[in-house]
Amino acid sequence: MKFQQYYLGCLAHASYLVADERSKVAAVIDPQRDIDQYLEDARTLGVEIRHVILTHFHADFVAGHLELRRRTGARIYLGARAKAEYEFNALKDGDVIEFGDVRLSILETPGHTPEGISVVVYDLAQSDRTPHAVLTGDTLFIGDVGRPDLLASIGVTANELGAMLYDSLHHKLLKLPDETLVFPAHGAGSMCGKKLSTERYSTIGEQRRYNYALQPMTEAEFIALVTADQPDAPAYFIYNATLNRQERATLDEQLAQHLRPISLTAALLLANQGAQLLDVRASADFAGGHLAGSANIALEGSFATWVGTLLDPERPVVVIAEPGREAEAAVRLGRIGFDRVAGFLDGGMGSLASRPELVARTARTSVQALSERLGGSHAPLVVDVRTPAEWSAGHIENSVNLPLNKLATLLGELPRERELAVVCRSGYRSSIATSMLANAGFQRLVDVVGGMDAWTRSGLALAQPTLNA
Repeated sequence: MKFQQYYLGCLAHASYLVADERSKVAAVIDPQRDIDQYLEDARTLGVEIRHVILTHFHADFVAGHLELRRRTGARIYLGARAKAEYEFNALKDGDVIEFGDVRLSILETPGHTPEGISVVVYDLAQSDRTPHAVLTGDTLFIGDVGRPDLLASIGVTANELGAMLYDSLHHKLLKLPDETLVFPAHGAGSMCGKKLSTERYSTIGEQRRYNYALQPMTEAEFIALVTADQPDAPAYFIYNATLNRQERATLDEQLAQHLRPISLTAALLLANQGAQLLDVRASADFAGGHLAGSANIALEGSFATWVGTLLDPERPVVVIAEPGREAEAAVRLGRIGFDRVAGFLDGGMGSLASRPELVARTARTSVQALSERLGGSHAPLVVDVRTPAEWSAGHIENSVNLPLNKLATLLGELPRERELAVVCRSGYRSSIATSMLANAGFQRLVDVVGGMDAWTRSGLALAQPTLNA
C-alpha cells in the first residue's frame, strides 16, 4: 500500500491518495478541485485512480470529484444519507472497497454534517484486523472535532447534529485501536472547528487523551462545549456545500472559457455592469496605485476566506494581478466556486499608464507616526477590523472594533468627515478594509502598516484588556 497526504495551506485542507502496487488501483479521498497532483502521482506509481470518496459535502471548498471522474473515469462514493445530482455509490456502515492489499472500510460518522463518513484504511499486507489509519473527514480533527452548527446542514439543528457527533465519536471512532493513525480533512486555520492543531496527523490514543472534546462528559455537556465560541462561518460556505451536491462544469472547463485577457475599456464596462474588480496584489503594491473601484484581497494571505466572505459568487469577477499570476488567481477562485471570472486585466496595472485619472492610491502610516498623531488635536479615529476576541486581548486606546466580516453592514457607525486609521493584526485585513471603505465613499483613510503586531513590537501602549468588547 502507498499512502500520500496532500496539504493545501491556503485552505488548511488535507486530501489523500491510497494506492495498491499489486492491483495498480488507487482511491482519492476528499480531493481539491485542481487535481493534477493526484494524476501525476498516480502516473509515477503506475496506478489508475478508480475510486474517489467524499467524506461529506464540504462547505469551505469545491471538491474535485467531478474533475477526477472526467479525467480518469473514477467512480464517486458518498455517505448513504447523501443526495446529489450526479451518479454515486452510497456507502453505509460496514461497506468495504477493496483492491489488492488495500481495504477501505466505511463508518457512518454524522455530526458535522448528516451524511458524514470516515474511511478506515487497512494495509492487508500487514494485517487484516488492525487498521493502519482512519480518514476522519471533518468528524474528528487533531485537537478538535467538527462543528455541528454550520448552515450547510439545512434542516438539521445544531443540537441534533451535536448528538450525532457525540455518538459518532464515542461509539465508532473511539472504538478503534489506540495506535490507529488519524488523518483529518482540515488543520489549523480552517473555520470548520475552533481549536484545530497545526499537526497533520495523530493517533486515536493521543486524541483520546488530549483532545478537549473527547474528555469524559455527558452528551449535553459535549453539545454545549462544541457549539460555543465557534468562529463566524464565511458566507460562501452554504454556496460551496450546494455546489458539491450538483452536477457542474469542471475547473478545466471553466478556466478554458473564462481565463482570458481583457482590455481596460472592457474591464471598466464590466464594472459598470456590476462586475467586481479584484486586485490580488500585495497590499503595498495596491496602496502604491490601483484601479479606482477595485477591492484588494491579496493572494499572499487568507485569500479564499476573504474572497468567500466579502465577494458575491453570483457576480462576475475581473482579476487584476501581477502579470504571470492571473492563472493562479483564477484557480484559487475556482477552488471555492467563484467560477464567474470575466477575465483578467491585460497587462495589469501597466494598462493604466496612459490613464492616470483612473489610478487611486491608499495613504499608509507607520505605527510610530500614528501613535504621535493620536495625542494631537486632529487625531484620526482608529478602526480595528480584527475579531472581537483579538480586540479584547489588547487594542489601541479609543479605537472602535468593526470586524472585517461585518464591516459592510456597519459603515453607518463611522463618521465620514473624520480621518480613519484602519488597523488589523498584520496589515492584510486592513488593506482589504481600506479598499472597501474607499469604494463606499470614505475619502480620509490611512492604512496602518504592520498592524497590531508592529504596534506591540514597538512597545506602544495598549488599552486595558476587556471581556466586554
